[in-house]
Amino acid sequence: MENRLLDQQLDLLRDKILLLGGTTEAALHRAMQSLTERDSELAKKVMDEDRIIDQMELEIDRLSVEILALQKPAAHDLRFVISVAKITPILERIADHAGSIAEAAIKINQEPQLKNYIDMPLMAEIAAEMLRTALDAFTSEDAAVSREVILRDQKIDECYHRVFDELIRIMINNPQAATCAAHLMFVAKHLERIGDYVKDICELNVYLREAAFIKHSPNQ
Repeated sequence: MENRLLDQQLDLLRDKILLLGGTTEAALHRAMQSLTERDSELAKKVMDEDRIIDQMELEIDRLSVEILALQKPAAHDLRFVISVAKITPILERIADHAGSIAEAAIKINQEPQLKNYIDMPLMAEIAAEMLRTALDAFTSEDAAVSREVILRDQKIDECYHRVFDELIRIMINNPQAATCAAHLMFVAKHLERIGDYVKDICELNVYLREAAFIKHSPNQ
């Protein structure tokens, strides 16, 4: 009976964190859409819905504590609960960055539009795909895929440096666009940080599968 209850609670925990992951991914997509399509109303919705993600985080926290305290899981089940407990705040922080992008979009949308957003949509696309794949790898406990996703973060970093350099050139050559360019720099930084957070999720995926800590390891 106790094992059945534990299995049910673990399944519920898995469902809740995957729902949180999907909601976070959607927030990132809508935040970037509000920027590229200059849709400030959509940006406001992203910001307003952040409280839903906060509530989801609290629910997962409570369930994780309940499982640890009452069910006392061991071995793989314990690693699963620990991984969920660590991944949950990471997803909440990614959602916070999406909210910050939406907030920046509202300010940017009030400025004259730049001709393009350089590599920023590409950064967002890579980050969203990394997050989606990381969550799939969590579900399937695929350490190999998780390690591959970690390597993709280099592409976001490369894009970030190109975006940063181009925005600096815009600010120098077109002072009237300086305010917009400055806000876009913050957007680029948010996307770069999201890539870092997805790496953290993947490191926890490896821990879940292999019981190995690879964070800060030169040979991940």
